Amino acid sequence: MNTLLLIEDEQSFADVLQRRLTRHGYECLHASDLTQGLNLAHQYHPSHLVLDMKVGIQNSLSILPSLRQSLPEARIILLTGYASIATAVEAIKIGADDYLAKPVDTQALIQALNGKAPAVETLPTMSTSRLEWEHIQQVMMQNQGNISATARQLGMHRRTLQRKLGKKPKGE
Repeated sequence: MNTLLLIEDEQSFADVLQRRLTRHGYECLHASDLTQGLNLAHQYHPSHLVLDMKVGIQNSLSILPSLRQSLPEARIILLTGYASIATAVEAIKIGADDYLAKPVDTQALIQALNGKAPAVETLPTMSTSRLEWEHIQQVMMQNQGNISATARQLGMHRRTLQRKLGKKPKGE
C-alpha cells in the first residue's frame, strides 16, 4: 500500500479527500499545518504527498524544496484554489510533480498521483482581472500584508490598491 501525506488546513476537505484516497489504495496521513507536515514527512517517508498551496497564512511553496530533497522519489502534488501559470511554473521548478486547481476531481488527482496527468491541462483559463488580483495577492503576501509597501512595489497609489483589493473577480 502507498503512504500518502496530505497537508491541508481545511478539515472537512481533508476528511473527504482522505476517504476517497483510502478507497483507491492509499494509506493516508494528515497534517493541518506545514510544521506538522514536515515532521510527518521525515518520520514516515510517504511515497506520495498532496499539499494545499495555502495552509493557514503560510504558503506550501516554502517547504517544497525541503520535501523534494528529503523525499526525492516521492510524488508531490500541489493543490490550489488560486491557480495561475506563474505559481504552477514556480511549483514545478522547486519540486512539485504536478499542480491541480481546486475543486479537484478524484480521477484527476489519482492520475496525477500515478504520474499520468500533465499539470497544464488542469489550469483554468483566467481573465486579466483575475490574474491581476492574484498577482496583487502574491505581492501582498511577500510584504506581510503591508498595503503601503505593496502599493510602492506595484507602482500604484495606496487607494487604488485598496480599491482593487475590494473587487475580487467573481467565480472564474
